[in-house]
Amino acid sequence: MDIKYFGHSLFLLRGRQGKVVTDPYDSTMMKKKFPKTEADIVTVSHEHGDHNAANLVEGNPLVVNLPGEYEKNGIRIYGFDSFHDGSKGEKRGKNTIYKIEIDDISVLHCGDLGHPLSNELIEQIEDVDILIIPVGGFYTIGPDEAGDIVSKIEPSVVIPMHYKTDVGFNKEIMDKLAPVSEFIQAIGISNVEPVTKYSIKKPDIGEEMSVVVMEPSS
Repeated sequence: MDIKYFGHSLFLLRGRQGKVVTDPYDSTMMKKKFPKTEADIVTVSHEHGDHNAANLVEGNPLVVNLPGEYEKNGIRIYGFDSFHDGSKGEKRGKNTIYKIEIDDISVLHCGDLGHPLSNELIEQIEDVDILIIPVGGFYTIGPDEAGDIVSKIEPSVVIPMHYKTDVGFNKEIMDKLAPVSEFIQAIGISNVEPVTKYSIKKPDIGEEMSVVVMEPSS
């Protein structure tokens, strides 16, 4: 499976069975051109403009925007209820966490998660190979909270998202977020070199956790 990061919470997961795009952003809101991309499935964690622009993704994809179980082309999606804030949705509403099973690899995309995960929910989610988690704070959990979730889920690979970047996104939004370096520091990892593309196969999944910081692609 190949993983490409376009910034914010937008990823392209490309496997043998097909392609999944997560949380596509509105280019007007984010002040950055939306990348030309197509998919078989699009996941939308919540209905905010920087996460729900599924209409911009080509290929007539299945759009998944609610908790539940979904399948297309052998790719399985499991959506779990959560909240966009620490007040059970009173401030920013609900959020859906998606477990995506593609090429025998399980990827958990947390969307705009705004609170710690309960042990009960972690048990429902079960094993996770790759955890894609917001770390920037303000709109979502921050570096320390993300680190706590990582320690509970114990994935093989952690990919941070939704942090401050200087690649042309809306400065008003970006300035409210913490940089990814704060998350790296919080979990005690050093010497993480950003990559533009990440590829992994099921046999590559090991017991020792690694952190992959991805540079947003245009």
